[in-house]
Amino acid sequence: MILMRRIDELHLNHPNMGSRMLSDTLNLEGYPVNRKRIQRLMRLMGIEAIYPKQKLTVRNPEHEIYPYLLRGKTITFKNQVWSTDITYIPVKMGFLYLVAVIDWFSRFVLSWRLSNSLSNDFCIEALLEAFELYGIPNIFNTDQGSQFTSLNFINELKRREISISMDGKGRALDNVYIERLWRTVKYEEVYLKDYYDGKYAFESLNTFFAHYNFTRPHSELNKKPPSYTYLQ
Repeated sequence: MILMRRIDELHLNHPNMGSRMLSDTLNLEGYPVNRKRIQRLMRLMGIEAIYPKQKLTVRNPEHEIYPYLLRGKTITFKNQVWSTDITYIPVKMGFLYLVAVIDWFSRFVLSWRLSNSLSNDFCIEALLEAFELYGIPNIFNTDQGSQFTSLNFINELKRREISISMDGKGRALDNVYIERLWRTVKYEEVYLKDYYDGKYAFESLNTFFAHYNFTRPHSELNKKPPSYTYLQ
């Protein structure tokens, strides 16, 4: 699990690294690994070199893909655009997956869930909680992963008449705000802790997200926390 965590750290800092470069780097750092093992662990963790984005979600070719609606768009008010994504969370005996829903204008984390699998149940739970607590956005953006292109996820957006936007294939910056959130979560919380089980991970992340939303100054929000913008 130490190796998987290090792969995660390297991927976050250098998402262009493929399995060959990762295995070479890890060998230089003293990890006796070959490329085949790194490829297996990357598949298990759901990551791949950019193009340029984490691929925790895998596209289903039978699902409909929607166009990206946000290129060149100015975000000027809360609930104009929400987005979601999934990231990998290491724990002592394995790993979990974290999904979050974020408001683009305020960077406020509207909801989140942890799961030990990549089925989309936990993604829908987070989505419905965000609707229940904070209303309906004009646009909802996701990547093209099967969790977010599935009919049961898409129908929750359609029945509320929300415009659906999806990242272009291989475009990390299309969902830049939640990518920045993951970096903050990893470096200010996950990498500083040694989660020994899912219960501790949940409790610690719950404390962190409360801090992130309500007390942590944000450099792009005049050094105010996201709640100052979202809840005004």
